Amino acid sequence: MSPDTVLSPEAAARRFLRSLASPTRILVAISGGSDSTGLLLALLEALKAEPNSQISLCAATIDHDLRAESADEARHVAALCKSLGIAHVIHVWRDPKPKTGIMVAAREARYELLADAAAELDANLIVTAHTLDDQRETRAMRSARSDNPSTGIADAVLFERRVWIARPFLSCLRADIRAFLSARALPWLDDPSNEDLKYERVRTRAALAGEGAPEADAYGDIRLELSRQAAQWLGRHFTLPCEGLGRVDRDGLEAPLDVLGYALGRLAAVFGGQRFAPGRVQMDRILALVTAGTPRRMTASRVVFDLRRDGLYLARESRGILPLVVAPAERGIWDGRFVVANRSSFDLTVIARSANSSLVPVLATAIQPRRVAGLPKAALKRALAAQPRISVAADANLCMNSHPDVTLTRYFALFDRFLTRFDLIFAESLAAAFGMRPYPSPPLGLIDGKAI
Repeated sequence: MSPDTVLSPEAAARRFLRSLASPTRILVAISGGSDSTGLLLALLEALKAEPNSQISLCAATIDHDLRAESADEARHVAALCKSLGIAHVIHVWRDPKPKTGIMVAAREARYELLADAAAELDANLIVTAHTLDDQRETRAMRSARSDNPSTGIADAVLFERRVWIARPFLSCLRADIRAFLSARALPWLDDPSNEDLKYERVRTRAALAGEGAPEADAYGDIRLELSRQAAQWLGRHFTLPCEGLGRVDRDGLEAPLDVLGYALGRLAAVFGGQRFAPGRVQMDRILALVTAGTPRRMTASRVVFDLRRDGLYLARESRGILPLVVAPAERGIWDGRFVVANRSSFDLTVIARSANSSLVPVLATAIQPRRVAGLPKAALKRALAAQPRISVAADANLCMNSHPDVTLTRYFALFDRFLTRFDLIFAESLAAAFGMRPYPSPPLGLIDGKAI
């Protein structure tokens, strides 16, 4: 689905529908703006031109409740969908709005609500109307913050292991979408926030105005190939000899630097409970350590990298592991590494085992340490000390790790919230290495002869 050419909205919609490999009910995220209205209409027209009983459409509008007009705009979209014979729901973001980072918070809430709407309407795929213009803006913003190459907006993303989100219009220009709607005399809504220069994207859009259509970028394909090679590397060279301790054998450290950097960066995020792989400066330090070959330790991205003669050991460092309180009937993510689900009647506290050495450490029944002969004692001690201990908040001596009403499961902060198609192959290999359930596959087959 990489935008190697600029497509018309009609052509993009036909190409996308032909790529679907299984019965699909598509939820179209529609705000009423030109891009999302064009996406809904283009998909509807494509289905009418080439009827397919195994594909159907529904739609959802997310009212972020940030402007007085938003409720009326959502009702306008509902009326449009009704006139087109498309089932539609409105979900409102009712949570308290943060004073800073409102755009990021709104994005997070939008995907949560879209996933809820998909479940409500029995949809197994969400589509959003990100365009080639959006792609260019995103790459420009990311390049301003980092000199790492960026894939920009991914054409398909798995959200919270729940539902795949696809972007069929990443090959389309906004001007072409508006021309498509104008030819059908179908109006759209303009969000005034799209002109507000206090937002980075609006400033970037203004700076890029008049530069013409963005050029194709092959970095998505490069990253996909890196994901494949790193997955093979992981299967050959990575083991989990004890809970919380990863090991890369010496042969694995001889891999090409691009593969080694991709794999170690993502392993660092997993062991450190981080949503992002280390930046270039930290990765350069990590690669310098492993390629030098001299046994020593360093800490980066909350992970201790311990290079020994038999390989590289990775474990969470002991600092900065904060406690978590989980109320009855709630779930929480502890340290970006574990999900704790509390079905008991007690408030629970989750801490690192090392946080109270007087307590007898007990791990969850599904996550038991395996003491393997020959492991470095310091690395083993470090790994086990960073594992979770769950107790009743009112009685720290009452351990709940093995209680039947408490569930502790591993969590990859890097992948389990948003997993791009580019990283899916590596993420699947990583999940298998850690004994986790596999990620759902996208309901997509081939695009222009390329596997998705």
